[in-house]
Amino acid sequence: MAAQWNFFATRNGIITVGAVIGVLAPLLQKFGNPGNMGICVACFERDIAGGVGLHRAAVVQYIRPEIVGFVLGAMLAAYLFKEFRSRAGSAPIVRFILGMFAMIGALVFLGCPWRALFRLAAGDGNAIFGLLGLVGGVGLGVLFFKSGYNLGRSQATYASVGWLLPLVMLGLLILMLLFPQIPGKDLSGILFYSVKGPGAQHAPLLISLGIGLLMGVICQRSRFCTMGAFRDLLLFRQVHLLSGIIALLVTAFITNLVLSQFKPGFENQPVAHTMELWNFGGMVLAGLAFALAGGCPGRQLFLAGEGDGDAAVFVLGMIVGAGIAHNFLLASSPQGVGQYGIAAVIIGLLVCLGIGFTMRQKV
Repeated sequence: MAAQWNFFATRNGIITVGAVIGVLAPLLQKFGNPGNMGICVACFERDIAGGVGLHRAAVVQYIRPEIVGFVLGAMLAAYLFKEFRSRAGSAPIVRFILGMFAMIGALVFLGCPWRALFRLAAGDGNAIFGLLGLVGGVGLGVLFFKSGYNLGRSQATYASVGWLLPLVMLGLLILMLLFPQIPGKDLSGILFYSVKGPGAQHAPLLISLGIGLLMGVICQRSRFCTMGAFRDLLLFRQVHLLSGIIALLVTAFITNLVLSQFKPGFENQPVAHTMELWNFGGMVLAGLAFALAGGCPGRQLFLAGEGDGDAAVFVLGMIVGAGIAHNFLLASSPQGVGQYGIAAVIIGLLVCLGIGFTMRQKV
């Protein structure tokens, strides 16, 4: 039987996906999400960690419906197009550790690859250093790929394994509905809610969830991945995924201009700091961890939605990493890198390099 044609897998399709994301993310900011953070997978997973009490940073605690939508939307698309395949078993503990350090690096920079692009599209010059660091980290990963790095094959497994992370996300959504925020209160039943700071800034739940579901569907169909775009360029000289990234950047820039959200400069940018070296260094760590794990944080959510238990382990590692980053003073703030953030980046790089060097097959 001939393979089913998939528009989103074409060049025009990936460009369309990038353009849709580039429009919707700034709109989410307009609807209430934090500045230059219409969508930030790392930041939103950090907020979820706070929402369930894994850290005590009161300004970043909220169950982000966009993340729920990413996973459930990807799962819906995978089932509709018969691509749901439950698999697991490819070095799960390594993926968990990579997820932890990916989050730590991202929170030193204050954003994931998606947010780095949205920050740049809104005029934040500090994002340039983050994107350069991301490319550098992915470049290190490419060197390991060329020398035989491999986490091993995943194995087909019980369907329930692939359902677990989507069920966790569905459970978080149900908890939000059962324990909605009480105005002015930071605790509602068993969930924590920020009453000030980025965690208190969010679009209406149904809008956030709806956009997250849409992005989950189209990103699962297109295999959209920021890390993969740079990996494919450096390793194979392919620009398919990169064309989607460029479309995202251009349309986000235009949308920010239309919405009067474009404010160029380095100083006083929303939820950002100006320590250039560690904007760069944090994303070198994050980019290397994403490369070694096989996908950016968004892609890991979409993979988890289509049944990949290894990607789910990476996602859980990121959420736990967010708790560690804030509980142990590793995460940055607009005032600069956290007290122990620099040490954490150095340790993280050593761990990731160790994983890269020791998990190579002979070629």
